[in-house]
Amino acid sequence: MRRIARLFFIFFTAWRYGLLPLLRDVLKPGISRSLLTIVCWTSPGTKLPRGERIRLTLEALGPIFVKFGQVLSTRRDLLPEDIANELAKLQDQVPPFSNEESRRLIEEALGHSIEEIFVSFDATPVASASVAQVHFGVLRATQKHPEWEHKAVAIKVLRPGILPVIEGDLALMYDLAKIIEKSSEDGRRLKPRENVAEFDTYLHDELDLMREASNASQLRRYFVDSDKLMIPEMYWDLCHTNVIVMERMYGISIGRTAELRAAGVDFKRLAADGVEIFFTQVFEYGFFHADMHPGNIMISLEPQTFGRFISLDFGIVGALSESDKNYLALNFLAFFNRDYRRVAELHLESGWVPANTRVEELEGAIRAVCEPYFDRPLKEISLGIVLLRLFQTSRRFKVEIQPQLTLLQKTLLNVEGLARQLDPDLDLWKTAKPILEKWVSKQLGWRGFLDGLKAEAPTWAKILPTLPRLVADSLAQGSHQAKDQNGELEVLKALLQQERRTYRLIVGALLFGGGFLLGIFITGLGIR
Repeated sequence: MRRIARLFFIFFTAWRYGLLPLLRDVLKPGISRSLLTIVCWTSPGTKLPRGERIRLTLEALGPIFVKFGQVLSTRRDLLPEDIANELAKLQDQVPPFSNEESRRLIEEALGHSIEEIFVSFDATPVASASVAQVHFGVLRATQKHPEWEHKAVAIKVLRPGILPVIEGDLALMYDLAKIIEKSSEDGRRLKPRENVAEFDTYLHDELDLMREASNASQLRRYFVDSDKLMIPEMYWDLCHTNVIVMERMYGISIGRTAELRAAGVDFKRLAADGVEIFFTQVFEYGFFHADMHPGNIMISLEPQTFGRFISLDFGIVGALSESDKNYLALNFLAFFNRDYRRVAELHLESGWVPANTRVEELEGAIRAVCEPYFDRPLKEISLGIVLLRLFQTSRRFKVEIQPQLTLLQKTLLNVEGLARQLDPDLDLWKTAKPILEKWVSKQLGWRGFLDGLKAEAPTWAKILPTLPRLVADSLAQGSHQAKDQNGELEVLKALLQQERRTYRLIVGALLFGGGFLLGIFITGLGIR
């Protein structure tokens, strides 16, 4: 009943804000379109501009729909300007909850009155988003933390009562995913329920502000010495599941391009730095900020840090395994080098396409999609069209969509949208290629080999002393079982041969590695 009520509310909200005529216009002529036409006559919001109608509808429907609008707002290449401008207001202009409620939540979480913790506290939120809102304040020093004296901070407060709303919308999304899977072969291939489940996980993670604080802390460690990216420090003694306190960052939203240009910010460098930051997070650390819309990114104008990115809001981050990173890096490099056969082979090796797929056919299809878009500036490339054609190709070859990579795909769209706003002439491929080549060289070259030996040294130290005993045990076991089970003799012989080969390979690798390192050492002495 709750789901039916929610569906009715969605329909009512779309009618209230005059959104139904937009839906009617995209339907084919028929009974559904005729019924919508009749309903639209009574809609009170049809006189508002269409962009405002869409924004108001998403705001009224709640956090999940607001986040959908946030993603759309970065794609100005796909949206009319009036709609994109309205959706951009969703970044940090969602209506706030009351000042009294915010103050109560902060005092309840921190266990003290506002006056005991802060020298000053701005009750009016500086930003209000779909999940939480932010206030500014100045800390008081305490006996335990005298260094807090007059530290400017930002206080993030989770919206009260948000969990039931999100869970209700997620339930509807699960129902829709089931319908899609049952009614469409393409739907089953896209794994909608798995994708909704992953979105479910990220949303619930975002509702735990302690998790967000830990995400920010980890990214800050990675970029603490960076001259391109700044991340706020967390005040852990003031962080809880629904309230966190962090260092206040001073900058201008990346969406306010006119002010940044007037301040003298180099947009071409900014766009290139943004691409480098993203690919560094993904491939160097396998841990990336996954909510990179303009409301979460500022640019510093302070003299010491002028032109640096400032990242905020770490409720949604992505993590990739080593195998994911290797696969993605090799695919990107193959694309950048126009080695479409290698792309096809990687799809086969990863199991993304059926094993009986002909490499030549898949290679030709990928070439037909991607080749027309190289050597063009970013302003002439519509990633939306590329993705559409790739989807059509993937449907033909029954490509399996990987749910664990959907967050990365969404973030890449955000990055492209931001880069397009900053520098329409940016060559995304040429900017990213050196970063990927450096990473692949580090992972697969001599440096990667030496790092691998170093990482595995403790394991080898435990295994090597036991190898003679393992071989002897296998020989004894083989001799004993041969008396009673002649049928297993060949299996035991094969096992023994495999262990001997393994032993020789290990010893050979160690001798080779030792000789290589010794050669470097001797060469170094000769140079000196």
